[in-house]
Amino acid sequence: MAWRSYNNGGIGFLCVCVVVISVVVSGRPTTFLEDFRVTWADSHVKELDGGRGIQLLLDRSSGCGFASRRQYLFGKVSMKIKLVPGDSAGTVTAFYMNSDTDTIRDELDFEFLGNRSGQPYTVQTNIYAHGKGDREQRVNLWFDPAADFHTYSIMWTRWLIIFGVDDIPIRVYKNHEAKGIPYPKLQPMGIYSTLWEADDWATRGGLEKIDWKKAPFYAYYKDFDIEGCPVPGPANCPSNPNNWWEAPSYQSLSPLQARNYRWVRMNHMIYDYCTDKSRYPVTPPECVAGI
Repeated sequence: MAWRSYNNGGIGFLCVCVVVISVVVSGRPTTFLEDFRVTWADSHVKELDGGRGIQLLLDRSSGCGFASRRQYLFGKVSMKIKLVPGDSAGTVTAFYMNSDTDTIRDELDFEFLGNRSGQPYTVQTNIYAHGKGDREQRVNLWFDPAADFHTYSIMWTRWLIIFGVDDIPIRVYKNHEAKGIPYPKLQPMGIYSTLWEADDWATRGGLEKIDWKKAPFYAYYKDFDIEGCPVPGPANCPSNPNNWWEAPSYQSLSPLQARNYRWVRMNHMIYDYCTDKSRYPVTPPECVAGI
């Protein structure tokens, strides 16, 4: 893992890279635990390759999780994950950002919902803004995410939020505060990941239960990358117009991103809270506002 800090003309951002390292800018070897902390069940989080990789384990006794030591305000965070293989029904592997502020929390969620062998893996995304969530969307992944590592990313700017899978947008949430729609932009967020049991809801609404005979369950991580404004850090970083994510080209989807986003929604989306009339007889305003 390399820790790379930059401060150029008042621009402050931090980049942390785990596992695959081309240059160690600090000039010394570092380990995962220097920059991250285990938040749950130390015995179930295993460093690999001298701390350059991470394995999470779920068994009958416990799940586990870890978190960044710092919080960030705007930028992009990504990691490569290889999900639980085989019969993973009832398990959830989560990668998310959270402001850790209880009832007024902001949160951006990836939740990978385990499956029965041979069924597609479902990824659920959710967004909390100013304490209000319940904005779930679900997409069936178009590949086997347990066969190899894939990159999952959250890009968060003052303008929009993009959830990406191998650089393909699967969820977009735009800032429509001018229309009275909450948007997370004031609270920094930490980065978290967990592996846990949720067989009361995760797979087919809880119909498929976890098969503990298949335990333990493993998920693997590498190439963790953060480009954003650390908090505490340079006070002018989040509002600095020279941050790359503030450029006009990042304030909306590119034509290629828009095509890929439409492809995902047309071919792989299986649930969208915006169209769930049983939950929302009146369409939520952010759904009407569009991207």
